[in-house]
Amino acid sequence: MRILLLNGNTDSAMTERMRALATAALPRLGLAHVALVPATARFGARYIASRVAAAIAGHAVLEQVAEHAGSVDAIAIACFGDPGLDAARELAGIPVTGMADASLALALAAHPRVALLTGGAAWVPMLEEFALSRGWPRERVLVRAVAPTGDMIAREPERALALLAGAAEDAVAEGAACVVLGGAGLAGLAPALAPRLAVPVLDSLECLLRHTATPLPVPPPPGRTPTAGLSPALAARLAP
Repeated sequence: MRILLLNGNTDSAMTERMRALATAALPRLGLAHVALVPATARFGARYIASRVAAAIAGHAVLEQVAEHAGSVDAIAIACFGDPGLDAARELAGIPVTGMADASLALALAAHPRVALLTGGAAWVPMLEEFALSRGWPRERVLVRAVAPTGDMIAREPERALALLAGAAEDAVAEGAACVVLGGAGLAGLAPALAPRLAVPVLDSLECLLRHTATPLPVPPPPGRTPTAGLSPALAARLAP
């Protein structure tokens, strides 16, 4: 099985970091049969930390989906907040999974209340709205963030661990029975945080891999329409 590991940020070093972490995790997750095809958004923010950046990333994600959909079996949007997720599902013609959507589905299947913990305060309302859009009520999903953004955390993870632990402990005190470390920049930190907490800690990248490797429904294709200014692959995908 070939999975496109698609980073909606434009930081190719982060794409490579996630590819390495994901490749190492595949045998442990029972996914040794999976081959990863890494890809990075061609344009947009280096690391998404605002609504504007997320909106631009949605377009960048669709461009990559159009370019790669014919050569892979499934697509994993490796970017918390899942920019362009529903549109990508409509466009791709193959299963598409998002990092936040997969994390919520797996965590809430096993726990009555979970905490999504990420970097960057702007993500709190964005992820609260995302959870509601997927049908998860506020009483089941607590969204918490530390001040450093995910790319800052990726550069200095040891300095961020105390902040993450404090925010996670507060969420557990509010009833969270599981903590999801969300975001490309926080991938790989769950083992370091888990010993500090009394509840399970999930890695959103591993949740993404597990969910993408399971059979998923594929929605009907989009309506075909004339376009202007799009990449050749995306324009061809939408051509009447």
